[in-house]
Parts: sequence; structure tokens; C-alpha cells
Amino acid sequence: MTSTPNSPDPIREMGELSTLRDVLRYAVSAMAGAGVHHGHGASSAMDEAAFLILETLNLPVNDFNAFADARLTIREKTLLGERLKRRVEQRIPSAYLTGRTYLHGFSFRSDPRAIIPRSFIADLLASPFFSGEAEDGSLIGPKDEVTSVLDLCTGGGSIAILAAYHFPNAEITAVDLSPDALALAAENIGDYGLEERVDLVRSDLFSALKGKTFDLILTNPPYVDEETMAMLPEEFRHEPVMALAGGTDGFELVRKILAGARAHLKPPGGILCEIGTDRSLLEALEPDLPFLWLDTEDSEGEVFWLKTADLA
Repeated sequence: MTSTPNSPDPIREMGELSTLRDVLRYAVSAMAGAGVHHGHGASSAMDEAAFLILETLNLPVNDFNAFADARLTIREKTLLGERLKRRVEQRIPSAYLTGRTYLHGFSFRSDPRAIIPRSFIADLLASPFFSGEAEDGSLIGPKDEVTSVLDLCTGGGSIAILAAYHFPNAEITAVDLSPDALALAAENIGDYGLEERVDLVRSDLFSALKGKTFDLILTNPPYVDEETMAMLPEEFRHEPVMALAGGTDGFELVRKILAGARAHLKPPGGILCEIGTDRSLLEALEPDLPFLWLDTEDSEGEVFWLKTADLA
């Protein structure tokens, strides 16, 4: 998107505003007027504008009201104006503008070396399905007995880090093909002091893992089909193509993962995989697999669970 003579100029107009509340109102109007897409951790202009403001000013991102009437300095207005201008004109997601994003209460560095974290797997790890709080027990058994977890297609390492916290006795192997993504993952892992528990491996899926088996495989692989890739909003074009594109039907990597997972799973473990909204297509492609679809507050039929025995 390019500016026109009648387009808002956030850098100039920011000088007319006084408080964070003023900036929030202006930012929401600018985002809505520009028709930006919210799909990287925020679901609305209000949520993303609040995040962009608070994170830019190094304020807690979960409590806008505490600072709503605080006045801004000239330097702060300039920085916010510059970032908002790039958001609406260049369609750069706010997580890339601020260099930071959040997933299930955890903070992660975020830049174009890897996809912006937004997996429903994070919600499921904290749910009764894996916390042991379900009446019929956890899908994976007592989480203290999980000793090895594979995070396949780790990107910036967010799921690997969450797994390390959720399974306190597990060694985590985090795999990605992109050296840039692994470099970002190393920084995030270092921020949490998990270098001794999370092993980063460059691999094309299972190719560098011969002979290694795990209690649990977590994976959020590229699953956008070719037709959808051509229609993605501009915001997604700032992310690595290899982190999104899943081939002609979107399931090229998912099929490879299903074919190789059994050799790398210990009984009675399993695999948790996010595949987007094409559940019916995957079920048609793999009619013999008894997929258990696990829903979250914000998703339905986008993540499946298969036990080791299911893959035999």
C-alpha cells in the first residue's frame, strides 16, 4: 500500500495527540481505514493497536487501562508514528515492528527470520488434554514421566520452550530446515536459560534424526496450499515462504510427517499436529488414520492427535 495526498500521516498527526488513549483511538482508526489484516496474535484493530503501543513503550502488554491517561513525550510520539506508518502502509505485522511477541504468557523475540508464533498447540499443552486434569487422564500420561519431546518445524523455538516448561523432566529436540529460524530459536532459548535442555538440530523433517525416538512429537508444519498462498494478505508476505507453503494441497509436509513419525515415537506416546482448516481433506487423504481432533477456545478441527499405535 502506498500513501496518497489524502492518506493519514501518522508521523505528523501523532504530534496532535497527548495520551496513550488518544494514540489508541487514532491507531485503531488508521488500521481500520487502511484495511490491515490481523492474524499474527491479535484478532482486531483494538487488540493490535494496544499491543503495538504498549510494547513500543516497554509497558506491560496486558493492562492498557493502567497507562491510558499517561502523556507521551515527543520521542515516544515520533517512534509510535513511525511504527504505525509502517504498519498501515507496508503492512508489516506489529510483532516484527516491535521485535517481540507473546504466546500463552511467554515472551519471544520475533523477526522475519521465522514465522510469528501463533500455534494452537500452545493452548493444548496447557489444557486438560496434557495437564493431567482431565477426568480420564492426560493423552500422554503423567507429564513428569515424559522424558523426550520433538518439536518439528520449530521456527523461532516458541513451542520447544513451552514444552520444556510443561514437561519438566523432558529433553527437547527442536528441528528446522532454516538456519535463520534456528538462529532466532537459539536467541529465544538463551533468553530462558534452556540451552542445556533444548537441542537445536538443522534437519529436513526426520532426516537428521535417524535412530532417535521420542515420547511426544509436536509439530506446526507449513500447511498453506498453493491457491491460498497466492491470495494471502500482504502481512503474511513478510514471513518466510518456507514456513507457510505446504505444496499444491497444503499437505505435502504433513503426509511426510505422518509417514515418518512412527519410526521416531515410543509407545505409548503420540503426535500432536496443527494443520489449519482443511480437516476433511486430510481425512480423505488418510482414511485409515483415527484422527482425534482437539479443539481450543479459538479453533475447531485444526489440531489432531494420533497415538504411536495408531500409526502402526
